[in-house]
Amino acid sequence: MFVAKNDLESVKKYFQKNLPHFSSTEINVMVKYLTIKRLKLNEADYMIQQPFLFSESDLLFFRDAVKRLRKNEPFQHIIGEVEFYGLLLKSDKRALIPRPETEELVDWMASSLDKNKNLQIADLCAGSGCIAFALKSIFPNAKVKAIELSSGALSLINENCEKTNLQIEVLQMDVLSKLSFEKMDDNSFDCWVSNPPYIPVRDKEKMHKNVLDFEPEMALFVANDDALIFYERISEQASEKLKNEGWIFFEIHEDLALETIAVLERYKFVN
Repeated sequence: MFVAKNDLESVKKYFQKNLPHFSSTEINVMVKYLTIKRLKLNEADYMIQQPFLFSESDLLFFRDAVKRLRKNEPFQHIIGEVEFYGLLLKSDKRALIPRPETEELVDWMASSLDKNKNLQIADLCAGSGCIAFALKSIFPNAKVKAIELSSGALSLINENCEKTNLQIEVLQMDVLSKLSFEKMDDNSFDCWVSNPPYIPVRDKEKMHKNVLDFEPEMALFVANDDALIFYERISEQASEKLKNEGWIFFEIHEDLALETIAVLERYKFVN
């Protein structure tokens, strides 16, 4: 055997030996969630049922996870899911992995929007649908649309509809095309939100391989000379499709905040 014993501590030591770039805390978390996944447990069971003794096939499952981590594959892809805003969503190469910064965006929306209204909300460039699902869980009476161009991401959103049991409308649409918005009524939405592609191609060399090799480029990058194209097109359409006093929320590039504000001001957005 490649581990000293078939117990939890031996598995952790195997991870530490073969994944020295991860901290002990990170390894403990990974082994925990891999064990939960493999043995079909919940977190309470994980605490109560220790100590574990693993079968040979269980140990091979852990070894395969180590091999994939050594190739920089994201841990969320290895276990096939990610927790986002209290929801468990499927996660794989079809869309960006939902990240904690985006949970902060959802928090901002939750504190800004009126929970007593039957809101009309659209999540544009929806990816996995994480924002749309989180908003539906916060505002159960809202009508939430997840709008996405990628066929792969759309299939992932539909799978997450089943996984979360949250009903949202899923639409395939190119938000860079004015024609795509023609079927939408003017002054019909309370809120639009988007975490669109915003990283200039020139920044690609600064990024980690686990992002470049395993997450879709079309969800990440924009041309160097047109980095705000998605903000421009979405803001233009939002100025017509949002109701008076409607809201628009964006996740943005930290270096382009002032430029993004200028785009929004050009289309008469305030605050």
